[in-house]
Amino acid sequence: MLTKKYALTIALLALAVFCLSGFLSMKEEPVRHIVVLKFKDGASKEKVQQITDAFASLERKIPGITSFEHGVNNSQENLNKGFTHVFMVTFENIKARDAYLPHPEHQKFVELLTGSGILEDLFVVDFSLKLKK
Repeated sequence: MLTKKYALTIALLALAVFCLSGFLSMKEEPVRHIVVLKFKDGASKEKVQQITDAFASLERKIPGITSFEHGVNNSQENLNKGFTHVFMVTFENIKARDAYLPHPEHQKFVELLTGSGILEDLFVVDFSLKLKK
């Protein structure tokens, strides 16, 4: 039969393990920042490439970015509503994403994009990447 002292020790150990596992699960997940662009009809390939290159360069200029990927829609479903270019920036965590938004290099990119004269529309989606345990 368990003594009260032994039972209390087991209960405290179980509580410590539970609290520690909860603390470890609070680790900040990476954040994906997805930007999808629709360019105006007649936008030159050179201007689109300038935008792409400028966006890609942010990975080297802004801390907290862990990767940058991009591509052109090639879905056969025809559900893209004219949006063609997809950019995905992965941040270490939400704090890195939050620091990126007002960063001067990001703001210079936004000015280039919006002042380019070739942007018709865009949308942005961010989400925290849930890592398997």
